[in-house]
Amino acid sequence: MDFDETPEERSFRAEAIEFLEAHEAEVPGHDLAAFATDEPEAARAHVDRGRRWQRIKHDHGWAGLTWPIEHGGRGLSSILAGIFAQEEKARVDAAGVFAVGIGMVGPTLIAHGTTEQQRRFLPALLRGDEVWCQLFSEPNAGSDLAGLRTTAVRDGDEWVVNGQKVWTSGAQHSEWGVLLTRTDLDAPKHRGITYFLVDMRTSGIEVRPLRQATGASHFNEVFFDDVRVPHENILGQPNAGWGPILTTLANERSLIGGGSARTGTTELMSLAERADLLADRCVRQDLARAHTRAELLRYLGYRVRTAASRGVMPGPESSVMKLAMSHHLAATADLVMALNGVAGTLAGADAIDHGRWQVEFVAQWASRIGGGTDEIQRNTIGEKVLGLPSEPRLDKGVAFRDIPT
Repeated sequence: MDFDETPEERSFRAEAIEFLEAHEAEVPGHDLAAFATDEPEAARAHVDRGRRWQRIKHDHGWAGLTWPIEHGGRGLSSILAGIFAQEEKARVDAAGVFAVGIGMVGPTLIAHGTTEQQRRFLPALLRGDEVWCQLFSEPNAGSDLAGLRTTAVRDGDEWVVNGQKVWTSGAQHSEWGVLLTRTDLDAPKHRGITYFLVDMRTSGIEVRPLRQATGASHFNEVFFDDVRVPHENILGQPNAGWGPILTTLANERSLIGGGSARTGTTELMSLAERADLLADRCVRQDLARAHTRAELLRYLGYRVRTAASRGVMPGPESSVMKLAMSHHLAATADLVMALNGVAGTLAGADAIDHGRWQVEFVAQWASRIGGGTDEIQRNTIGEKVLGLPSEPRLDKGVAFRDIPT
């Protein structure tokens, strides 16, 4: 593909910059407070900024750029949406609050939802009325998501849900969630799963924030105790949730892999200069490697967006990009701590730049685990790209109730 911007793309970038510069001051504040403190007020303020920013985008025609026009979007290509995202991330800290809803739930609803579900949820998402969370992982079903054991049993026009989810980002701030449940114990584990849309305010749902190494509580445990979910809230068909699951996961990996790294080359060079290490040959090599990784990620992003603009769902290339981002975050985190030297042992106000680099170092694991671990991505790449044999599966074709625990 031609990596130079077309006249249309240059014009769109200028239009996006004009919009962002006119409105970015309406959502003041910095993202670090929400991810580096355990203060509920700071987290709520971050979410409120996100809601305001989403509504501003909606009111000015910048929400859901790639969504079909009939669903409230603009029907633009992923290339143009990527241009806007690039400029937005450089200016607005509150843009990520609706990442799950806009980036993952919305596309899944568009692909698998009923007309009634689309009319109910998509406009509210675009307006910023409702924050969504992803209720997939469990204590014993993370990388092996099909091993989930949260159950849903039908009772008339409702389903009764019992079980536990974990590592649920933003659950304490969410009005709605996408929920995976086991509804047929006699089917093999990849079958017998039902995908629900669940109101997080329903009786019987308990959200417990988890304090992370960064000091924040971005993730949560979520417990379901006889939670009743209406039958019409099933996405797709009962016992056939794996199709919608794959749509959500593909968009999640593209979202994580396509996200810009927290630290750019210019910031790394500035940190090295302040540490009086810019002339060090080894440091200069590390800076060059960091720049190279960032550029590779940029071009991998072009590849995924090009496929999406042609109507092709993200496939193994999303795993390639997600794995590349994980590697980049880990290597860059090691580099910034090396540049900090002995000051890297400090934290908060005592540290360089108020502890920003320590947070970046510790936070790398969220991207390396979330959305499928590095090992899972390597399996996907090996099987789907390189054509290697699949991992041995002793539980293939076995009824879920007969799988040892």
